[in-house]
Amino acid sequence: MKYLAFALAGSALMAAPALAQDKAAPGATVGGPEASTQQAAPAAQAPNVTVGAKVADTSGGEVGTVESVSGGNAIISTGTAKASIPVSSFAQGPNGLVVGITKADLEAAVAKASAPAEIAVGAPVSDNKGGAVGTVAAVSGDLITVETPNAKAQLPRTAFAQGPQGLIIGMTATQLEQAAKAAGGAQGS
Repeated sequence: MKYLAFALAGSALMAAPALAQDKAAPGATVGGPEASTQQAAPAAQAPNVTVGAKVADTSGGEVGTVESVSGGNAIISTGTAKASIPVSSFAQGPNGLVVGITKADLEAAVAKASAPAEIAVGAPVSDNKGGAVGTVAAVSGDLITVETPNAKAQLPRTAFAQGPQGLIIGMTATQLEQAAKAAGGAQGS
């Protein structure tokens, strides 16, 4: 599953207070002289971003489910992709949580951010925890050869993602070497 830390632009987000705002200025009276002691309607309820909550877009289309909440961010899972979105980007709609992005747009943003820009010979390859795996030894169309100290293995281009320090794959060097050996591709150094 692909994952992305994500921030939604304020202009694309439906703000929670807009759900119940009155045109009167804050603290102004509402309803004319006979209602001079009444205050403007209270602001809309703050969003209740909790694990398991369903999330919709501003049109009511399903986006996903809140998988976890930590440090002011919520992880939304669409079933195909995961994205970390600030809790402040959610609004409380009439049927639950609302964000200002569609499921398709969220999944496309995750895919775009996860895809490596370029895979070149000599590029270092790490595992998803930052451990060194090896280097790119060859690029042939959609097949990328990764060389470790004890093996060479061909992987599809889709096995690579762009990490903070360069290319990453979902295997450690040991796992890649074991897979290469099982496939008959082990080569000694």
